[in-house]
Amino acid sequence: MFWPMLAIALGFLGVAVLGVLGIKVFIETQRLGRQVADTTERINQASEDLERAATRLAATGDSLR
Repeated sequence: MFWPMLAIALGFLGVAVLGVLGIKVFIETQRLGRQVADTTERINQASEDLERAATRLAATGDSLR
């Protein structure tokens, strides 16, 4: 009777550990998703700034001709 109870207890502990690790992975995935979204926003902002600067530079170059 001892061995079956030990097997059930160890099985439950194994499932509990996997559950905790699954929750940690889920939280880190959410954090990574937020970082990717923030980085994408920064890249978009930088490309818009570059486009505005290039437009102004092109207008300046046209006015010098």
